[in-house]
Amino acid sequence: MSKIANEIKEFALRGNVMDMAVGVVIGAAFSAIINSLVGDIIMPLIGLLTGNYNFANLAIQLGEDNALTYGAFIQAILNFVLIAIVLFLIIKFFNRLRREEAPEPEEEPGPTELDVLTEIRDLLKKD
Repeated sequence: MSKIANEIKEFALRGNVMDMAVGVVIGAAFSAIINSLVGDIIMPLIGLLTGNYNFANLAIQLGEDNALTYGAFIQAILNFVLIAIVLFLIIKFFNRLRREEAPEPEEEPGPTELDVLTEIRDLLKKD
């Protein structure tokens, strides 16, 4: 039983698992921020443009107690598209900041294949 416990401990403490756990926690917090941005800032602005029209209220009555609420589906698609756009713009902004802060180190060019083959040829000629 301790062998299994050691394997679980080794797996859980591996760097990738810890990085993934941190990413999930930060992702959940970031998701709340994005949802608030879309729901509290962008959607009211869209409401101003559309005369406070609410897609979620669109429905087709299928009987006395049943309704096909296709408006909620339209609203979910609209929310998804807006969240995707905002997330894309934020990630693009952070990637631009990251590129400006840390320039990639320049690598010195090593010998080319031709240089190596020429050196080998010259060494063979000496022998």
